[in-house]
Amino acid sequence: MKIAAAYIRVSTDDQIEYSPDSQLTEIRKYAKAHDMTVPDDLVYIDEGISGKNTQKRPAFNAMIGAAKTQPRPFDAILLWKFSRFARNRQDSIVYKSMLRRELGIEVISISEPVGDDKMSILFEAMIEAMDEYYSINLAEEVRRGMTQRAKEGGYNTYAPFGYRLENRQFVPDAGAAPLVQKLFADYLAGATIQSLVHWLNELGVRTRFGNRFERRNVEYILRNPVYTGKVRWTPTGKVRRAAPSPDTIVTDAAHEPLITSQTFNAVQAKLEQQRHAFGRYHREDGRPFTLKGLVKCSCCGSTLVPSLAGKSLQCHSYAKGKCPQSHSITIASITPSVIDQIAADFLSLDFSIVSADGARIRNDADRAIIDRQITRERLKLQRIREAYEAGIDTLDEYKENKRRILEQIERLESSRPAPQEVMTTAEFVRLHTADLEKLRRSDVSEAEKNCTIRSFVQKIIFNREKNSFAILYHAI
Repeated sequence: MKIAAAYIRVSTDDQIEYSPDSQLTEIRKYAKAHDMTVPDDLVYIDEGISGKNTQKRPAFNAMIGAAKTQPRPFDAILLWKFSRFARNRQDSIVYKSMLRRELGIEVISISEPVGDDKMSILFEAMIEAMDEYYSINLAEEVRRGMTQRAKEGGYNTYAPFGYRLENRQFVPDAGAAPLVQKLFADYLAGATIQSLVHWLNELGVRTRFGNRFERRNVEYILRNPVYTGKVRWTPTGKVRRAAPSPDTIVTDAAHEPLITSQTFNAVQAKLEQQRHAFGRYHREDGRPFTLKGLVKCSCCGSTLVPSLAGKSLQCHSYAKGKCPQSHSITIASITPSVIDQIAADFLSLDFSIVSADGARIRNDADRAIIDRQITRERLKLQRIREAYEAGIDTLDEYKENKRRILEQIERLESSRPAPQEVMTTAEFVRLHTADLEKLRRSDVSEAEKNCTIRSFVQKIIFNREKNSFAILYHAI
C-alpha cells in the first residue's frame, strides 16, 4: 500500500463545495479506492490563501520540504484539483518536475484524471493554462470592480489609523483621531517626522497591526488625503510615497474629515520642500551642519542648500533657475550670527512662539491625549486582572503584565504637561536655555546641533539684499 500526502487549499470562505473537510473526504475516498493511505500528519492545509504563487503558502512549503527528506515520506500527493496545487504555470512546472523526476513523487488530481500516456502531458498542461487564465481574469474583474467603487467614493481597504470601520463607513476613532490631528499640526509647527515617531512611541501608541511606529508610518499618514474626507485608490498597487502614481484615483467620500484641505495642502508643500532640501545629494547623514534645512530664501521660500564645496549656502530654486535672486552666504558666517540672535531674543524675551495657525501654543490638547492613553492603560490593568481571576493567565504572567503597564502609566504621567493657557516667552526660554548652550559647545556634533535647534526653531528667513534674517520659533 502506497503512502500519500493530501494538499488542500481554499482561497475564500464561501467555497463551501471545496471546503477543507469536503476536499479531504473525497481525497480519502480516492486513496482507499486506489490502495493508498493518507496519514493525519501528512495532511497539509492552506486556508484563505491565493494560489497565484507559492511564496505565502506555509503548508505547501512545509509539504515540499518534507518531500525532500530521506527516506521519502510519501509516494504521491493527492489534490482535489490541479488548481489547488498552483494557478501559476511556472510554479506548477518547477515543483511538479522536481517531485516527479527528482523525488519520484506523483502529483494526482482526483477529480481531473489525465491518464498515464503521452497525451496526458497535453491534457494536464491545458488544465493548468485554463486555471491560470481564470486566476488572471478573476484578478482583473476584481480590480475593475474596486476601481469603480473608488471612483464612486467607496472603500476598498481597512480603516486607516485615526478611523474605524462601522457599517461599511469610516468613522473617527475617539482615541486615534486627535493623534492624527496633532501630527499634522505639529509637523506644520516645525516638528520633524522623527520627533513625531518618538512622541507616538513614548505614548505607547501602536500601528493598526500592533507595531511600534516608524518614519514611514508617520509619513504615510501625512500624505494620505483620506483625512480630508477623500478616498485614494491605485488600481495597479504601485504606490509611490513621494509623488502619486499617474493612475491613482482620489475622490470625495462620505466620511468625516479630521483636517482641512488647507492644512493637508500646506503639509504636502512642506514635505515636498523637505524632500528637495534633503534629497539624494543632501541627506542628513551626508554633510551635517547646525542650520541644515532651516534657512529659507526670502524671495521664493525655498531652502538654502550647501554648495558642492560645502562651505556656502544657496537657494535651491535659484540653483535650478527658478528663483531670480541669489542668496549665497557662507555657513561660517551665518551660523554664529543666528546663535547670537537666539541668545539676544532669549535675553529680551521679545519674540513670538507660533503654532500651525499662527496662534500661541496651548498644551491642553497634549494633556487630553495623554489622559486618554492613561485611561487605556488602566483599562488594560482591569483586563489582565480579569484574565488572571479567570485562570487564563498565571500569577507570574499577571505580575509581569501589571509591572509593564504600571511603568507605562508612570512614563505617561511624568510627561503630562501641567494645565496652562499659553506658553509664555519666559517659559519657552527656561525650556530651551540648555539647548542654546549646546549650540555653543564645540564638543557637540553638527548633526546633534541640527536636531537640537530644530526642536524650537521653525525656520530662518534670510534676506540677501538687506543681509539680515528673521527667526521663527515654535513649540511642540
